[in-house]
Amino acid sequence: MPLFEYKAVTPGGETFTGEMDAPSKDLVIAQLQEAGNIPVSAREVGSGFRLANLLRGRSGLNQREIGDFTQQLATLLSAGLPLDRSLGILSELAENERVQQTVDKIRNRVREGIALSEALEERHGVFSRFYINMVRAGEIGGSLDQTLSRMAEYLERTKELKDNVVSAMIYPALLVVLAIASLILLMVYVIPQFAPMFEEFGGDLPTLTRVVMAVGDALQMYWWLIIGVVFVVVVWFRSQMARPVSRRRWDARFLGMRGVGEVIAKIETARLARTTGTLLVNGVPLLSALSIAKNVMSNTVLADDVAEAAKQVKTGTPMAKALATNGNFPRLALQMVNVGEETGKLDDMLLKVADTYDREVRVTIDRLMAMLVPALTLGLAVVIGVIVMSVLMAILSINELIA
Repeated sequence: MPLFEYKAVTPGGETFTGEMDAPSKDLVIAQLQEAGNIPVSAREVGSGFRLANLLRGRSGLNQREIGDFTQQLATLLSAGLPLDRSLGILSELAENERVQQTVDKIRNRVREGIALSEALEERHGVFSRFYINMVRAGEIGGSLDQTLSRMAEYLERTKELKDNVVSAMIYPALLVVLAIASLILLMVYVIPQFAPMFEEFGGDLPTLTRVVMAVGDALQMYWWLIIGVVFVVVVWFRSQMARPVSRRRWDARFLGMRGVGEVIAKIETARLARTTGTLLVNGVPLLSALSIAKNVMSNTVLADDVAEAAKQVKTGTPMAKALATNGNFPRLALQMVNVGEETGKLDDMLLKVADTYDREVRVTIDRLMAMLVPALTLGLAVVIGVIVMSVLMAILSINELIA
């Protein structure tokens, strides 16, 4: 997702800058306005700026650090400690200076008398709108400790789902890299060693051998061009994904792909259900919950479906019927939501939907990986077999010339 650098003015007239990951510039401006600020500018920063941020260390917290902060704060508040003391303990236990500075700034603002949700909101780009609204709902309901516990569970489930996807892709990715490296080694270094021997004996080499040697020569001579083409394609694709219209077109294509589209729909459904359900449990109205949930979804097509559904819900349409309009969400999930609305337990049913599709995603990914790994192995074996066959055919042709 693109990174944007922005400048804005608070309601009190103070100017501040920050960074935000968002699909588009318009969404950055919208989120700043929803927070009550006046946007001054917002621009996308390039990869070089990202690298500089990584080298000097970003001022925000990563997902794991936010999860630890939430769980620890919930535990301390549940034990009966006041908020100020709890934040002080978290500052002392901070694992690095970056976390400590963030907690200290939040604690100082709380000591000045403002609510924790406002203090978190002032850490622009660190805590999501969803997180801040959850905390605000907990403050209003007088159950901040329970709200933070639910939030910690939500973050853990979200991280677990993401880790499952990443872990499942590690082995196939390594297999692809090793396969490409092996093929390049064969084509660039091994096969050319036979060329002088073939030329010494003369005669026409088999067609397959000539093709393989020509490919090897091309890799040796034009490797820089191949790398350049790959680089241009990657830059072009990133630019496409940074533009809202192009991003939506690509998201629609991914969603329509057999197998891949089903996984995307299940992941986004679990994310939507868990976010909305968690907000409803904490007393956030359904329309506000849908508006917040829309912003945590990665696929813009499904996010637009949620935005359209929110408009229909506002006019009195049931949530399940509204989400079913474009037919992009799984039917089982919609049926479960419908049951939740009919029984008056929509929040609980949404969390059950999230659990169901978390399991579905894990099973689906395991099945895809079970098919992908053998397919990659077989493909690599076929290509290497062709290369070996080309060498053997050339050796046999030389033997015939000698005989």
